[in-house]
Amino acid sequence: MKKQIVAMLLAGGQGSRLGVLTSSMAKPAVPFGGKYRIIDFPLSNCVNSDIDTVGVLTQYRPLALNSYIGTGQHWDLDRVHGGVFVLPPYQTGKDGRWYTGTANAIYQNREFVDQYSPDYVLILSGDHIYKMDYGAMLRFHMEKNAVATIAVLPVPMEEAHRFGIMNTDEDDRVVSFEEKPKQPKSNKASMGIYIFNWGALKDCMREDDANPDSSNDFGNDIIPAMIAAGRPVYAYPFSGYWKDVGTIQSLWDANMDILSMPPKLVLNDPQWRIYSRNPIMPPHYVGEHASITQSLVTEGCRVEGKVHHSVLFSNVLVEPDAEIYDSVIFPGAVVRRGAKVYQAIVGENSEIGTAAVIGGPLRLGDAVDNALTGTITLVGNDISIRPDAYLPQGTVATENEAGGRCYDK
Repeated sequence: MKKQIVAMLLAGGQGSRLGVLTSSMAKPAVPFGGKYRIIDFPLSNCVNSDIDTVGVLTQYRPLALNSYIGTGQHWDLDRVHGGVFVLPPYQTGKDGRWYTGTANAIYQNREFVDQYSPDYVLILSGDHIYKMDYGAMLRFHMEKNAVATIAVLPVPMEEAHRFGIMNTDEDDRVVSFEEKPKQPKSNKASMGIYIFNWGALKDCMREDDANPDSSNDFGNDIIPAMIAAGRPVYAYPFSGYWKDVGTIQSLWDANMDILSMPPKLVLNDPQWRIYSRNPIMPPHYVGEHASITQSLVTEGCRVEGKVHHSVLFSNVLVEPDAEIYDSVIFPGAVVRRGAKVYQAIVGENSEIGTAAVIGGPLRLGDAVDNALTGTITLVGNDISIRPDAYLPQGTVATENEAGGRCYDK
């Protein structure tokens, strides 16, 4: 059945900057916002934009992501004609290889797209938190008679050197693209969201695949080649909330943005619902002496202690006299009596022992390599922190060969 547009969602990244959170799952499967996973956002955007055919390209540790997506029913993507499809790398009769770049991932799956004979293909990343109407972007693309359209977000000029920057004329046509320029001429940062005319993209990818010097990447190779060839490439301006949650700091920041007053990211918008797959849980329980302020507490939690400015996922237990501040607590975690948690991310099914301190101030003699986390303290999944342990800010508590590691004072 012919489709006007097909979405291809790149979800195979390892997410090494998220450390232990992605040791057993791809980055798009990482929990976010109390009851979601990162991939819920682009999938929900597709549904809300009336795009009903989505290919999800996986590669690194895809099991959790594959199981989570299932048939796509939870996003209304279990369609007879279309729906959501998980597309791992595969071997043909002659050869087989991992995806070597973003463009190569799409090129290897061109037969999947071809079966719908679309006029356009939407390329998405699976590691961004945002709400966006792709239909409006498609209308812009069609009005401009573009071959390619790149969504751009204005960033502070002093930060533009950290992004891929689109330089445009007065009509938003891209005249040049610079990857992390030392002296940027524009502040229009690429969001990694593209719409291409499918026929033109296939031709360009075919030429790119034959080039042994290419990195097979949209930003580095495909888009610059189209611009150099004089093809009409346009920048679509976006002004809403958007965050790349590829680091521990940015993941923590995005969760905190839900709690800001007013919230920078609204998750309960009935006009633009974010769909997710969640187990049925009983209502959360708040004890007689508990205190919860400016926090998001999900179903199934039991809170007997103090929670301030924090996000608690489902089935979290906070025992009496425990205190949690400015933190993100993943599903099934336990914070025992008298424990203190400051500015931390605590992984799934982990246990913070009685009277332990997580994220405390650095003490004399503490040596913490916080290049990965900054001041955020990170406790991995299925980790047990011993009673009375002290983890200074920026510590990363990781698993070992025994399946879990305990940390002492």
